[in-house]
Amino acid sequence: MECFRIDESGYTGYDLLNQAQPFQGSSAIAIGDDDAARLIQEHFPKLQAPELKYKALSRRRGNHPRLLALIRDVLQNYKCVTHVCDKRYLLLLKYVDYAVEPFYFDRGFDLYKEGQNYSMASLLYYAGPGVLGREAMAALEKAFQDAMKLKTSESLAHLVTRAQAADWQALPEAIGPLAQFADQECLEAIATPGVTTDIAFIILMALITRMEAMAAGPYRVEHDQTKNLATFHDILQRQIDHDGTAEFRQSAIAALRFPLKLQEVTQVDSKNSPAVQLADVMIGAAIEAGQQLTGRVSEGLDPDALMGLYADDQIIHMLPSLDFAGQRAFRQGTQASELMDYFAKHFSG
Repeated sequence: MECFRIDESGYTGYDLLNQAQPFQGSSAIAIGDDDAARLIQEHFPKLQAPELKYKALSRRRGNHPRLLALIRDVLQNYKCVTHVCDKRYLLLLKYVDYAVEPFYFDRGFDLYKEGQNYSMASLLYYAGPGVLGREAMAALEKAFQDAMKLKTSESLAHLVTRAQAADWQALPEAIGPLAQFADQECLEAIATPGVTTDIAFIILMALITRMEAMAAGPYRVEHDQTKNLATFHDILQRQIDHDGTAEFRQSAIAALRFPLKLQEVTQVDSKNSPAVQLADVMIGAAIEAGQQLTGRVSEGLDPDALMGLYADDQIIHMLPSLDFAGQRAFRQGTQASELMDYFAKHFSG
């Protein structure tokens, strides 16, 4: 059975405002351990460490050409996909989902139609600090994250207060439901048990969508035995156990069909799995490129050289965009609302 090896980077649970780790992502590669070991030996014949670790290798400039060559060989010869997202943007998408969308739903307006939720979150991401006030926007984001975690009447009231304290009239479509109306449907959505800002589910579902498209038939997944990946393991197992029949269009290039081809998920020690080590290299390089392109770090692989290695279907970005027309075209006919309802019914909690 075909096997995809996966690894993650940047996971901070519910905390999407972590300044040290602003990006989160995961990579999946359909490669066997023998082929992976051969590639590692070819590109790093003098490696002394017990396993290949991207962060350790990237620190030395002399390793950069070999890392790029290794990544090129993986991308050109094996089925693989990498998913990277901006965590603050994902927090704002969650804000739109729970602190805005229920208000519009009650009034018969589908905010998910043609990706309008993505456009609203992007607008908040870029324009929010300027038009609402930088400190007020930061306080609103933190209050929302806290309310989603704590779900107390005090945290919900504080969130409304933070919305009212911002110059919300500048963006009434996004802030008004809380600031002007303290909308009960929105507050109840935020307080729903099991609802969280943790985006592991989103990261994995993006990977699953691509693995399902790449796999010729039934396949399995292996991942490292880390605490962070324990959350991923549970999510993957729940997808395997689900036997419902459904299909959803997500965008111009993505669709998801249940039941999945995914049959099995197992944990392995990455020291004994060269294939999982390559997944670490793939996601480590992508996260580092995001850090460089946003000016957060200056050292690492040339991000332009790295991104130039990827085919369009090998990388998934969940990043804010002000190309609203492009967003509408990309998400024309999306069944996002139906998909979210399906997830809430079968995979919540």
